[in-house]
Amino acid sequence: MKLKLKSLLPVAAVTGAAVGGLLFLVAPGRICRWQKKPFMYRNFAHRGLHKRDKTVPENSIAAFERAASKGYGIELDVQLSKDGQVVVFHDDTLNRVCGVDSRVDEKTYEELSRLSLCGTGETIPLFSEVLRTVRGRGPLIVELKNGRSNRELCEKTYELLKGYSGIYCIESFNPLIVRWFRKNAPEVLRGQLACPKEDYGEEVKPATAFVLSRLLLNFLARPQFVAYKIAPKPFTARLCEAMGAMKVCWTSHEWINEKKSDAVIFEFYNPKLKYNRK
Repeated sequence: MKLKLKSLLPVAAVTGAAVGGLLFLVAPGRICRWQKKPFMYRNFAHRGLHKRDKTVPENSIAAFERAASKGYGIELDVQLSKDGQVVVFHDDTLNRVCGVDSRVDEKTYEELSRLSLCGTGETIPLFSEVLRTVRGRGPLIVELKNGRSNRELCEKTYELLKGYSGIYCIESFNPLIVRWFRKNAPEVLRGQLACPKEDYGEEVKPATAFVLSRLLLNFLARPQFVAYKIAPKPFTARLCEAMGAMKVCWTSHEWINEKKSDAVIFEFYNPKLKYNRK
């Protein structure tokens, strides 16, 4: 059967439009060498250098001091207290780490500061305290948690970071938070956190989880790196990386993850500060 070229043109046009549309959706932002150099081939202590037995709890001053004293990069989480203080804490609720049935943003910082982390003498720190503790001894990956006042969190976090002399970048699961930094702080290296759709659980609707896991909202924020959970990646995530996004993985428990990553967020082992992927 002979096919006329003219009859194939509509198919080619539709295919080209589809490919072009996909590239537009997932393309990363342009990244300069000076932006990525401090983060390339480095290991970052997940929520500080905490211990499996919780004697040094996650996101504690003790965990950050341990990591900084060894020269590791550090990944940490920030969110707002009820009275608008930027605190360092991962979960939305206090149940798992503090044994208190409440959301973080339902308590003032004074109330939060009286709570014990994992039954130790450590308490929930202010972000400003963590910055004074680290003092530029290793680069920071600052995750901004999705909450009820995201713009306020972005503004206050950036204001604190502007007064910090060390190296830092930001990341978030919420593309709109990453977008805020694209618009208001384009000099700050920004990253999109993501994971397989089933790992979003009940936090978002299934359709939203699909879109987020496939990085289909990259056009909003144009992230310069993608921090993807260690798991098989969808084609769109690999496409974004092929287009120039830095590859950051979390949460690593073994050295082998250095082989395929530009930076590694790790816990419960002691890797080298830097590695050579070649």
